[in-house]
Amino acid sequence: MPKDREVAAPIESDGRVTPRLVAMASTAALGGFLFGFDSAIINGTVDAVREQFSLGSGLLGFTVSCALLGAALGAWFAGVCSQRFGRVRTMLIASVLLTISALGCGLAFGVWDLILWRFIGGIGVGFASVIAPAYIAEIAPAKQRGRLGTLQQLALVSGIFLAFLLSAMIAWLAGGASEITWFGLEAWRWMFLTGIVPSLVYGILASRLPESPRYLVEKNDDEGARKVLIDVVGMSAGEATDQKIAEIKSTVNLERRQRFADLFGGKFGFKTLIWVGILLSIFQQLVGINVIFYYSTTMWKSVGFQESDSFMISVITSVTNIVATIVAISLVDKVGRKLLLLVGSGMMTLSLGTMAVAFAQAVTVNGELSLPGHWGIVALVAANLFVVGFGASWGPVVWVLLGEMFPNNIRALALGLGAAAQWIANFVVSTTFPALADLGLQVAYGLYAGFALLSFLFVWRMVRETNGRQLEDMTL
Repeated sequence: MPKDREVAAPIESDGRVTPRLVAMASTAALGGFLFGFDSAIINGTVDAVREQFSLGSGLLGFTVSCALLGAALGAWFAGVCSQRFGRVRTMLIASVLLTISALGCGLAFGVWDLILWRFIGGIGVGFASVIAPAYIAEIAPAKQRGRLGTLQQLALVSGIFLAFLLSAMIAWLAGGASEITWFGLEAWRWMFLTGIVPSLVYGILASRLPESPRYLVEKNDDEGARKVLIDVVGMSAGEATDQKIAEIKSTVNLERRQRFADLFGGKFGFKTLIWVGILLSIFQQLVGINVIFYYSTTMWKSVGFQESDSFMISVITSVTNIVATIVAISLVDKVGRKLLLLVGSGMMTLSLGTMAVAFAQAVTVNGELSLPGHWGIVALVAANLFVVGFGASWGPVVWVLLGEMFPNNIRALALGLGAAAQWIANFVVSTTFPALADLGLQVAYGLYAGFALLSFLFVWRMVRETNGRQLEDMTL
């Protein structure tokens, strides 16, 4: 009997992956899809918005990146909202905010209301980016949590791809992003309006989701939690579900004892491990990855590519990002987190340095910049190698590390702090790129190459491998 129990216990306690569970995780992961879609749809509109509202580099950069301030705010309050109103209602709030934002941006009459609508959309992105992985983790059996959790990252890069593809199609049909098209609206407005559809679909599907068993236990609804564990997670009724509910209760009580003061105590304010998490998040953005997703169409046009070619390059780059993310998912548990980060930093340093050299060769032809000879192809190949290096390492691996590198008693607070640092760094990089580009693209990408090199040294000296370690074994 003891032998049989040893074999059966993991199955009983962990549950199993059912079609309904996969569908629920996929629905929650649509939050990641909207995160990627909203972040990338601005790419195809940048030049048209600059022309429409006569924007300088500074105001253009803020218009593009203001959504990131909203995302930081949304991420900060998402946890509070999910605790008070539930995970599913938080998804519905994100859906409403993103739908309103898409409509407002598409019908904006000036730059300041466009900024307002993008800020509101950013709050929705912040909500969606936090609640999606949280909900998936809370409904997934322990042994399948990593596999189901990757749906969030796949959904995110898929959202980026679809945003680029729709932008390219609309610009092609209209003859340019600034051209007047259906119902007298410019093409760039329709790019924003396309976001209404996935936002509404997300809300409709999310409204059909059951609450997570963790939230139900927090609200003392043990019977509701037991029903979800049995019907969705696939656990058997009886001792296993009672034990699981007891484990959730003990974890809830542990997290209630978390204090922000526990993050402090090192020479520089925060404890060393907290700084490692913060700097991982900052370096992930300082290499300039979101410049590719926010400004790539504008960037390629600025060095001589036609608008239609620039849109197509952006689509190809997004496909490359999806493939690289799949590679990361297949390797992260085999070769470890630290090695992937080191290889990624090396690839990014070389590719970004190559881009800086290529853009330094730009010449003026008939009053417009152009990359002569083979330098256009060199820059294009280097840009996609940069995306491969990032997508197969720093993109997903940083989120994996942030979720597992901290001790249980401070994990939620430390993860939130790291995520906030990431949004702020993203805002700084995205806001400053137009001004740096005015100085020369070689300046911008030379700077990003320097940060990529620093990220290699940082990981080599400061990051500890977490692969194969139990979460309970993590210490400061």
